Amino acid sequence: MAAGGQSTRRYIVAILVDSDWIIDGLSGREAAIRRLESESLHGLAISAVTVGEVFEGAYRRPSPAASLARYWRFMDGYQVLPVTHEIADTFARIRAELRRAGNLIPDLDLLIAATALVHDLQLLTRNQRHFARVPGLRLYDDGQRSLGTTPVS
Repeated sequence: MAAGGQSTRRYIVAILVDSDWIIDGLSGREAAIRRLESESLHGLAISAVTVGEVFEGAYRRPSPAASLARYWRFMDGYQVLPVTHEIADTFARIRAELRRAGNLIPDLDLLIAATALVHDLQLLTRNQRHFARVPGLRLYDDGQRSLGTTPVS
């Protein structure tokens, strides 16, 4: 493992996992664990943004260090995708489009969506309400194969 607990291994991935699924897995929800295990055959990644969202929960716990160690062990099989200049540019472009349309979503969700778009990944999420607004984003939800692509305006 590299410094900070991040694995140096690289994987071929097809699916970006949203924070809600990682949090459910960490919470021990059997349905989430089973889904993540079955989808791991397709190759799974998470955004560095998801790591931040998950780690916030660790820092709210009585023993953050123990929680962080457990979280890193859980996420060890996922490729962590950093926020790059290309992702930041995609984020800014889409945020401007959504703002013009009066249809903004939270910035962290939009950074996750931009990560999926830049890496051409489907997004496994339960948050259809926000992510369905992102043009071109391919959603992959529990119990279903690809939900298709959000139309590009």
